[in-house]
Order: sequence, then C-alpha cells, then structure tokens
Amino acid sequence: MKHFSRNVVAFAVAAASLVAAGCTSDKQPVDATTVSTPDTTAVAAPAAADVVLVAYDSFALPKETLEAFKTKTGLTVRVLTNGDTGELLNKAILTKERPLGDAMWGVDSTLLDRAKQSGIFEPYKSVNAADLDPALTALVADDFVTPVDYGDVCLNYDKAALAKENITPPASFEDLVKPEFKDKLVVESPATSSPGLAFMLGTIAHFGPTGWEGYWEQLRLNGVKVVNGWTEAYEGAFTGGGKDGDRPLVVSYASSPPAAVLYGPDPKATEAPTAVVDATCFRVTEFAGVLKGAKNPEGAKQLVDFLSDTLVQNELPLNMFVFPANTKATLPKLFVDFAARPAKPLTLTPAEIAKGREDWIDAWTNVMQ
Repeated sequence: MKHFSRNVVAFAVAAASLVAAGCTSDKQPVDATTVSTPDTTAVAAPAAADVVLVAYDSFALPKETLEAFKTKTGLTVRVLTNGDTGELLNKAILTKERPLGDAMWGVDSTLLDRAKQSGIFEPYKSVNAADLDPALTALVADDFVTPVDYGDVCLNYDKAALAKENITPPASFEDLVKPEFKDKLVVESPATSSPGLAFMLGTIAHFGPTGWEGYWEQLRLNGVKVVNGWTEAYEGAFTGGGKDGDRPLVVSYASSPPAAVLYGPDPKATEAPTAVVDATCFRVTEFAGVLKGAKNPEGAKQLVDFLSDTLVQNELPLNMFVFPANTKATLPKLFVDFAARPAKPLTLTPAEIAKGREDWIDAWTNVMQ
C-alpha cells in the first residue's frame, strides 16, 4: 500500500512499530539473502542459481518462507531493497536497460499507470491468477503485473484519548471539521508520504473534483497538523503511538488496530486501543512483476507464482500488515478480530490517479500554505 505496506510494517517495528503498504520503514527484510542497494553500482552480479527480487525497504517475509522457494525450484531468492515505493519505481525506470533484478515487488495502484507506461515489466500471467481477488486483477486486465496484496489507508483514532475528553469518535470525513476535533488531527503530506497521498486521494474520491480543495481548507482552519511521513505522525504526534503525542486522530491503516494489539502491552487483549473510521478508507493494491530484460526471466516467473501462492500469502498479514490478494489465503485470528474491513472502500482508477496526481498535489500544497 504505503504505498501502503511499506509504512504498515514500520508500525510493527516501532510499536515494539507498525503497510505501507504499502507501504518508509527502517525494518530490513528477513529472507534468504538481503542486499540493501542505495548505490546500485555496488550490486554484485547474481549467481546462475539466483533469482533477484527488487523490493521496497520494508519488504519482510520469514526466512523459512523464502527458503521454501529454493526447495521447490532450486533457486535462491536474493532481495535488493531500494527505498520506498516511489524511489523503487524511479530506480527501476532509470535502470530499465540494465535492470537491477529479475522481478519486482511493491509497485502500488497509485503509481501503476506510470509503471505501465514506463515499460519496465514483461507481461506475465501467474498460474495463480484464478485464485486472486477479481477486483484486484481487474486493475491489470493485460496481466503486465500480478496483484499480491492490498490495504486501506484510513483515519484511525485513540479510543481512550477521545473518551477522556467525552468526545464521540468521528464517523466520516465531514466530522473532522467539527469544532470538537479542532487541533486533534495529524495527517501525512501527500507530497512526501504514501499514506498521505492515499488519504488525499480518498478525499478526492469522496468530495469530487470540485469539492475536495474546499474540504482541505476547512481542515486547515480546524487545526490539522501536517507532517512528512507515517512515523512522525503515528509515533510522534498521535496519542496512541506510544510516545508523547497530543493528537488523538491520525491517518494510518485499516490494519493498524491488530498491530497495536500485537505490539502493545497486552498482545492477548480482547479490544484494540485504536479504531478505524471505515467511511474514510481508500484502497491501495500492491503488485509484483517480471522485469523486462531480466537475466533470469523464467526464475522471475516462478517467483511471481510463488509470491502469489498461499504459502507466501498466508504470511503477509502478520509480517507486512496487509491483506493477501489470494482468496484462498487464511487470515490470522488477530486480523479477523481487529482489522477493519470496509465494505465499500474509496477508490480511483490507476489512470485517474496518473492523470491527476501531480496537479492534485500542487493544488493541495497551495491550499495548505
């Protein structure tokens, strides 16, 4: 997500720390072999029996899960981490004549159209395509990438902090501009943050092209605090983030409540300390694909199949705090009990986002100055 999962995983790290999905975490993935590549010139050439997966920094799966791929195929997965989703895509585009790896994990639906137009992927239809959520596969009808997970960016609130002030929790975007929520909301900037971008897109989907800017003007007048990223918002300003925050409302994820339980003082709690406002949730989907010009294209195809199969998909919720794209995957009880599952999450098509994203960010910046 982030995107949306790369930020969600940061929660798990920092709450112990929670997405990112999609997606800016400091957590390093636990896998068969991990190579962080801020300087791409330092990347060693892979061995013939390797398949190289390029991913964002917070990609995380248990070591034994990726070792199962070697048992199945004889190939060792090497993971090259390359920043957050935006940076990951930028590097893939800049190096498309000599790709850094064979497959890539982490392009999300807010950048999907740009990824398609850049021509960095070799179309491939996974053998698991029939088992994937049709709403997600519909985003890529030409199979140039494969959906692997999804998550929702939503308004979260600290139950105890609002109860202490006798404030009824908000139930909609509109509630956030009411006087009782003045100086109580912290959001991430859409110019610098995946969840910040998704939240802005949610307001555009909800209020429409002629109403969303006026809404943000109302938020500004009601004392919304804007910060650069999820960590600063959730861990710093949010009262439920475990530090000295003073804002009981924050933009985070539908999967933040289960993470708050798992990494909170009582991992067996029967009630999460935070909750989600379903009406504000914006859906972000993440994808994996075969990089065009890959040194090991057949290995990359096998890896995309593996990443979309239930063995990996079952591991995603409690390792990356995202929902699996494979409908045959099983959700852990923690997610069933505490993660929000909005019935009608807000959406915009990848083409709509690609067409409007830069202008929308510019307009948002002008409103919030």
